[in-house]
Amino acid sequence: MARSLDSHWSIDATTVTFNGRLTRVSAVFLVLSAFLASAVEMVEALTIVLAAGVARGWRSSLTGMGAATVVLAVVVAALGPALTVIPINALRVAVGSLLLVFGLQWLRKAILRASGFKALHDEDSVFATELEQARSATHVERAGLDWYGFTLSFKGVLLEGLEVAFIVLTFGSTQGSIPLAAVGAATALVLVAGVGVTVRAPLARVPENTMKFAVGIMLTTFGIFWATEGAGARWPGSDAALLGVLAFVCATSALLVAHLRGQKRRVLVAAGTEA
Repeated sequence: MARSLDSHWSIDATTVTFNGRLTRVSAVFLVLSAFLASAVEMVEALTIVLAAGVARGWRSSLTGMGAATVVLAVVVAALGPALTVIPINALRVAVGSLLLVFGLQWLRKAILRASGFKALHDEDSVFATELEQARSATHVERAGLDWYGFTLSFKGVLLEGLEVAFIVLTFGSTQGSIPLAAVGAATALVLVAGVGVTVRAPLARVPENTMKFAVGIMLTTFGIFWATEGAGARWPGSDAALLGVLAFVCATSALLVAHLRGQKRRVLVAAGTEA
């Protein structure tokens, strides 16, 4: 039996509805997108926290992480209710446009990495760089904390966390369920933090480049879908049309990767011939 969430939403074991409209597809996309995007950002935040902890001391690093978490909680608590009073169509146009901007940026970088025009993201290399900078920084102690270690961890977690908060709030508010987006983000947090605490090393084996490609596709897909709906258009098949938009974005991305790989091969062959 369906359980009422508010005047518009209801949920049961298999289906989420909005004014009687089937949205199981968008609910799955929502949780998966929030999970993948949050996992990518949290892996990067973990790398910074680990570097600060190893080089400057765990007390300062973990305190900085805790302080950033408190700030993020305040931001979410303040902005979450505010987004619910914005008309849904206006919100979808604004959020859809923003997601297109962010999504296409992620997708562009992912396509360049996959085609060989941009170096793959290497978490071990990032960790080594952060570690070297942290070890060479001057020791300044404030309130019993190593200030560099505290600020490095605080800024890293805050900046990456703000992106997670943006994803959770925009995805959740536009789909009418911030808690559902939070489930995806919370799952990513538990998974990344659990593995990070266990291994105490950067998660270099996580397929981060593939995840970033997937996140870019998801953000772009949602951006196209929501911006179009917010502008007043209606998709054939309602939320099931997300699958069609997803297929279009995936196919276009694959074609671009194949084209760029061919272009790079021709450039390398030409360079070898000239040599």
